[in-house]
Amino acid sequence: MKMFIESLRGRDLISISDLTIEELRSLIEISMELKRKYYSGERMLNIISGKILALIFEKHSTRTRVSLEVAMRQLGGTSIYLSSQELQLARGEPIKDTARVLERYVDGVAARVYRHSFLIEFAEYAKIPVINALSDIEHPLQALADIVTILEFKKSLSGIKIGFFGDGRDNVLHSLMLAVAMLGGTLYIATPQGYEPLGDIWKKAQEYSRETGAEIHIVRDPVEAAMNADVIYTDVWVSMGQEKEAEKRIRDLRPYQVNNELISYAKKDYIFMHCLPAHRGEEVTDDVIESRNSVVWIQAENRLHTAKAVLASILR
Repeated sequence: MKMFIESLRGRDLISISDLTIEELRSLIEISMELKRKYYSGERMLNIISGKILALIFEKHSTRTRVSLEVAMRQLGGTSIYLSSQELQLARGEPIKDTARVLERYVDGVAARVYRHSFLIEFAEYAKIPVINALSDIEHPLQALADIVTILEFKKSLSGIKIGFFGDGRDNVLHSLMLAVAMLGGTLYIATPQGYEPLGDIWKKAQEYSRETGAEIHIVRDPVEAAMNADVIYTDVWVSMGQEKEAEKRIRDLRPYQVNNELISYAKKDYIFMHCLPAHRGEEVTDDVIESRNSVVWIQAENRLHTAKAVLASILR
């Protein structure tokens, strides 16, 4: 099996919908194959030898930064970490100027940013691939790892009910929703009024659903989303950049906490997922995240294997 997808060479990955359905399926298959190779001892693969990835980070990071840096090294390339506060961007240099400079130094850029518009503008002016390592709208790298994790434990999305609880406008949920819609799965989003997914993302998910037969539902009652669920998923209620809204968000989202009462409605063999970091006692209780049904550490590990699949395909 090839360790890359030829059609992705040199392309941007800003939204999960930048992929075709077939490319998404192939990235998932390659990620799982790379994980098998990793555990069979094939950890260093000389696929993108000499390639350099610049990492522009406006936000703190553990999983995204480490998975991308390790992935580059295991594929034979290297990376340069660039805190936005250390770049001239912090002193007012236009995004388009930074883009046109970096394209002459490196082979690709992964950016973790506050504003999705940063990625759009950067990609418009840079002639090298731009990868979304998180924005306020989407987190495609996380969605890939999420789907791989679900398939590891549930084998298929067919007949599987995924319940997401909390902020329906969450960046991780946006990408997960698109991926589930593209692959024909079933997702229930339990969220309060005013926290629904962004209209453009929702419309796109509905378009995919009509093509694949996926079911995406928005519900107010968390029990409805948890009932007979195979996957229980949540994310933080207050993301970086939303601190001023913290009090209101915590109050509004409190009824959607994942706790022992909520998971009692799920299937006995449900898996609990969280993209991390978790605010224990807010969106999830400690006993749930530490339970035997929790797969969050495997989910986090899968960020490495999916990153390798993406980087091998785009930078090769």
